[in-house]
Amino acid sequence: MSQNQIPRQNLFRRMWRDYLRGHWPTMAVAFLFMTIEGSTLAVLSWMLQPLFDRVFVGGDTGAIWWVGGIIFSLFVIRAITLVINKSLITRVSMAVSTRMQTDLLRHILTLDQRFFQENPPGAVIERVQGDTIAVQGIWSTLITGAGRDVVALLSLFGVAIAIDPWWTLAALVGAPLLILPTVLVQRYIRRKMRDSRAQASARATRLDEVMHGIRTIRLNRMEAEQTSRYAAIVNRIRRYEIKMSATGATIPAMIDIVTGLGFVGVLALGGAEVTRGERTVGEFMAFFTALSLAFQPLRRLGMLAGSWQIAAASLERIYQVFDTRPTVHSGPRHDAPADTTLRLDDVWLSYDGTPVLRGLTFTAEAGQTTALVGPSGAGKSTVFNLVTRMIDPERGQVTLGDVPVRDFDLGTLRDQFSTVAQEPALFDDSLRENILMGRPGADAAELDRAVQAAHVAEFTDLLPQGLDSPAGPRGSNLSGGQRQRIAIARAVLRNAPILLLDEATSALDTASERLVQQALDELAQGRTTLVIAHRLSTIRKADKIIVIANGQVVEQGSHDDLMAQGGAYARLVALQFGEE
Repeated sequence: MSQNQIPRQNLFRRMWRDYLRGHWPTMAVAFLFMTIEGSTLAVLSWMLQPLFDRVFVGGDTGAIWWVGGIIFSLFVIRAITLVINKSLITRVSMAVSTRMQTDLLRHILTLDQRFFQENPPGAVIERVQGDTIAVQGIWSTLITGAGRDVVALLSLFGVAIAIDPWWTLAALVGAPLLILPTVLVQRYIRRKMRDSRAQASARATRLDEVMHGIRTIRLNRMEAEQTSRYAAIVNRIRRYEIKMSATGATIPAMIDIVTGLGFVGVLALGGAEVTRGERTVGEFMAFFTALSLAFQPLRRLGMLAGSWQIAAASLERIYQVFDTRPTVHSGPRHDAPADTTLRLDDVWLSYDGTPVLRGLTFTAEAGQTTALVGPSGAGKSTVFNLVTRMIDPERGQVTLGDVPVRDFDLGTLRDQFSTVAQEPALFDDSLRENILMGRPGADAAELDRAVQAAHVAEFTDLLPQGLDSPAGPRGSNLSGGQRQRIAIARAVLRNAPILLLDEATSALDTASERLVQQALDELAQGRTTLVIAHRLSTIRKADKIIVIANGQVVEQGSHDDLMAQGGAYARLVALQFGEE
């Protein structure tokens, strides 16, 4: 994903257009209550003039009650508006955050395989979850905090100016000193926050790999090494956070100093006028209170600059994902092909500049079983990615029924395939739900037939909850063979016209393999079947065997024909069975 910086104004414009604009009525009501809450501070400071001049200095005891009543009412109004405002803004903030997370996941699921090869799962999870949560908090702070504090500042300075413009000017004499430091601090925080979010992605990736490889870590006694590598990442994050916190506190600290200078200036100018009788004590106390009450909103607004940069860094990372476009697009054809012959014609493909396929050409005839064999890295699994359009070739053409697969709608194309991978993907749901992913609308009878065909019932009948038993994360509650049979049942239930098998029986014991191989043979009847095989005993009956080496077809034919030729396939058979 591109790491180019997106201009801040563009981030805000896109955020408003994509997510905030639809909530403007709620935000407008919240802004109204926010305005009321912020302006109560100005009224409070204004009420100190009659409190001092009429009550404390003038001795008008009757004024105590109406002045006190107004002040009490102001605090009640602040309490009510605070609750309403907070509720409304939280509603907007959560709605935006949840929709952003959903939109981000929906977009990521449209991206092709290269995206997931370049971005590990932990980093993608951090974008969907960590960055959106970081953005979520800033909108509440910006809209509620900034809006309220701006209103409070404007109204408080309005009171100050109304009392004496010259006193106000004296209070703001040091304000220009804040401009340059504020700009520099914002740039520094945003740069460090991008680094911190990148490290957060590395942290999530490391945790994902540790949890996924916990067995390997324990068997190889790698606990200390993995802990050390994780500690290095979180320590970098800690250092970034400390630097950002210290730098972010610079502006509020300078505001403190500037405000202190302002207080001294007001005391020198206003105090002299009060002692000479030119101004009343009440006027001075109202002005001084307005200035004091403006101190905290001013500090919060100073800190807000850093908070916005933190959110902007996460928002930038989110839009970098949104700006990543898939290279594999749906074609116009929605009708399923009548002919399921698969053909690769002079197909070339590279990964990161390394050639994987070099002019690969072969045909898998409709209704027949075609097996792909060859050494690891020869490009066999890449063929599956090409025919299902997880990726597209750089050169050459892949066709289904003489129609380029690029011309098919992606949903229509992928509906033609049932797949069983070497490492089946199971989810942390029940066994029933994992099988029904093959065809969610299947009825109970169809599900039962798939379960029986894949010999799943042999172990589910022994479980207390049967098919409703949890599979566990990544199917961890099952053995390797059981996971494979669940995946096979899913493929049987899907009942697609083309079957893709990537070492579908590799994790089964001999007895289970025989049973499942029989089920797969029955499933393959009348279907176009493409098999990746390392255990050559499983493909003796294949209609065609294609030997791939270095991304090219070196031999093809039936088992008997290839054995008679005494070439690459015969050597593979001799090597495998000689070792066995």
